[in-house]
Amino acid sequence: MKARRLALMLMLAVLILGVGAGLRDRLDDWVAATTLPRLDVPVGTEVLARDGSLLRAFQVADGRWRLDPGPVDPLFLDMLLLWEDRRFDRHSGVDARALLRAGGQALRHGRVVSGGSTLTMQVARLLEEGTTGAWAGKLRQMRLALALERRLDKRHVLGLYLRLAPYGANVEGIRAASLQWFGKEPRRLSPAQAALLVALPQSPETRRPDRYPAAARAARDRVLARAAEAG
Repeated sequence: MKARRLALMLMLAVLILGVGAGLRDRLDDWVAATTLPRLDVPVGTEVLARDGSLLRAFQVADGRWRLDPGPVDPLFLDMLLLWEDRRFDRHSGVDARALLRAGGQALRHGRVVSGGSTLTMQVARLLEEGTTGAWAGKLRQMRLALALERRLDKRHVLGLYLRLAPYGANVEGIRAASLQWFGKEPRRLSPAQAALLVALPQSPETRRPDRYPAAARAARDRVLARAAEAG
């Protein structure tokens, strides 16, 4: 009886492993067949002074202010990953742990409490100018995020986010935003400035400092509070 039970358990284990391997292979094929959007994101032409400082910048063809990020304050990058994607360096584009956490919180509270999107998924949405709410759109973002991380390194993915993140009106990217809101390059930012630039892309129109200063301050302060808790 024990031998029979052991044999059945072994057969079941082999079956589960076989099904899992088959699903993994199909997932690999599905991701490998993903068509990537254009990755060479255009940026505006710049006119520089002899000392390298910016004299004038031009919009890209569609009228957006988007510039090459250049050097970015490490403090901003630390706050960004802390707020948006703590496991950025460890996942492959989709963070299953974050998705499960977000799903569990939504079930408990009856509403969305936190998102499960990674920075790579956000890049996927920004590249295709997709939506955030529909399940079909979320599935597409996950597929594209997995494909992006197979073909690009983390530095390239982060660079795309730094170019494409929305900051209200027709301003995109960390450098255009820093010049727009602070009149300075993003290579050196105060903690408050860095926190605001982390918070704005989540709701770029309703947190614009020029129109909704109270909402902008509240969002900035939440980022600062989490940064303080993290040391």
